[in-house]
Amino acid sequence: MLSKFQLPADIQQLLEKVSVIVPESREHLLKLIFTEERAVAEVAYHVPGQGSIVEATIARCKNGISVNYTDAYMRRRDPECMVIADNQETDKTRYSARYNTEFNPLRQETFDWLAAQRELIVMPFIAGNRQIGYPSLIIAPVNAAFFVAALADLQVFVAPDEISEKIQPKAIIYVAPPFRHTHFSGEQVVVHNRLPDVHELFSYNLYPGPSAKKGVYSILLDIGEKEGWITLHCSTVKIITPYEHEFVIMHEGASGGGKSEMIQEIHREPDGRILIGEDIVTGERLYLELADTCELYPVTDDMGLCHTHLQNDSKKLVVVDAEDGWFLRVDHLKQYGTEPHLEKLTIQPPAPLVFLNLDGQPNATCLIWEHTMDAPGKPCPNPRVIVPRRFIPHIISEPVEVDIRSFGVRTPPTTREKPNYGIIGLLHIIPPSLAWLWRLVAPRGHSNPSIISGDGLESEGVGSYWPFATGKMVVQANLLLTQIARTPRTHYTLIPNQYIGAYKVGFTPGWIAREYLSRRGSVRFKPEHLEQARCPLLGWTLKSLKVDGTFLPKGLLQVNEQLEVGNEAYDIGAQILADFFKQELKQFQTAKLHPVANQIIEVCIAGGTADDYAKIDLSQV
Repeated sequence: MLSKFQLPADIQQLLEKVSVIVPESREHLLKLIFTEERAVAEVAYHVPGQGSIVEATIARCKNGISVNYTDAYMRRRDPECMVIADNQETDKTRYSARYNTEFNPLRQETFDWLAAQRELIVMPFIAGNRQIGYPSLIIAPVNAAFFVAALADLQVFVAPDEISEKIQPKAIIYVAPPFRHTHFSGEQVVVHNRLPDVHELFSYNLYPGPSAKKGVYSILLDIGEKEGWITLHCSTVKIITPYEHEFVIMHEGASGGGKSEMIQEIHREPDGRILIGEDIVTGERLYLELADTCELYPVTDDMGLCHTHLQNDSKKLVVVDAEDGWFLRVDHLKQYGTEPHLEKLTIQPPAPLVFLNLDGQPNATCLIWEHTMDAPGKPCPNPRVIVPRRFIPHIISEPVEVDIRSFGVRTPPTTREKPNYGIIGLLHIIPPSLAWLWRLVAPRGHSNPSIISGDGLESEGVGSYWPFATGKMVVQANLLLTQIARTPRTHYTLIPNQYIGAYKVGFTPGWIAREYLSRRGSVRFKPEHLEQARCPLLGWTLKSLKVDGTFLPKGLLQVNEQLEVGNEAYDIGAQILADFFKQELKQFQTAKLHPVANQIIEVCIAGGTADDYAKIDLSQV
């Protein structure tokens, strides 16, 4: 089998020292996890001076495998896990700078450790899409088979009999879990080593989020940076309205920004009504009755491949999924009946699934609303299930043209007594240049469940995919602006989640905006239907919004109209956003940034209005 790969000499020598297992199928990988017929497995490694450390326990459930990490820290992605080992251009932390030593000795030590395992899994996969993707390999110890299985579901698994000619991997992932204890004080660390012919990724932990998931995203971003295209951090859905009109919405945003939720069915109360939100001051609850909702045809969940080969003459952005499986967070599911479609799919899947941070018991059914406890009474905020795309009903695998790119922001409660930046109305219309700014800054926002972070306003930057990029911010900023400039028939909106002023709304704004925009079929409004938002960064706000004959309260569109908020608290929130944008945009103001991009930033610093942004000529990009 190895003869089918053109490997670097040192990797070839490593694999010649061990017995190599090349998985024949997904089922083969799952069988490697458990010895004999046992229903429980421990993933443990000997650590010098510390003995045997159990990294994870795995239960064989009726509907898949349930993986639980013994260290609660390992149940979420550490945003500081990435380091760069090579000497290519980067704005990220270099290995040598963080650890005051070069990486090559540890690289060799990693290979020596892998060789000492005697038996390794070597699995080929495609990073990206089967039609437009890049051949890759993962090399891991056999007892990390669950990790390899997770990757096999997330990316395009390649069986040995599918390889007809010799291939040269563009990327190789190496898995060496005990090194987080021997070299990194127990921290999650993922080292990227961008060699001339191959992108090496060293995963020194067993949580797939920063490596099998986002690490592969990093590989695609690195290739795209060199070739001039982007893999966007987005979900995408084709919507068919009750009137049979088709409409495509792409939803971008930082982790927790509502991407997965945008392709979910609207959550309803037991009586069928939709809870819009609850006033945290008065307890008032607002409902919407919507008899017919649109049909949803998902396209992407988190990674959208916007390769130059896909673009056409429509002047709309064209996207296809960059994954073969979805890493779904299910923290919002706290009881049976919240999301029936996903519950049915995971309880009786077509084939066993990989569950993480869920309380799955051996020989029982793993239920996605029974979350692992980080501590007594404190459920893990990041329970996950990996669902292969082929299991998802109505999935679209072909490229689609995007009508609207929305951007999601997690917002905190905002009132007169406690003013904050939760001033974004249910739906804002924004011009393309301002849309670029929001992607440049990409606020991570309030109470993020996906990663370990503080409570303040932080940035994920450049399209919200910057945490996964290995190169230069300015290069990515220019690529993003070029993409926006060349797709003028794709339009832009801004949508909050969690809170609108004093109303706790969860992800309902995205669902309502989706229904409204798809039924309307356009974001082209007459001037009398819009007015400039009181906060210039929020573009235009709607004067009214009607869904299926029901008008929403004006305070949900213009948050300063809420009695619990008012102009003064709103303006404090607007200043928080303005200061944050100005602070984050400073790092982009260099000679290498496109002149039009610098012009957009200058408008922001001057406090320009939506009309000022709209006047900027992007045809010069």
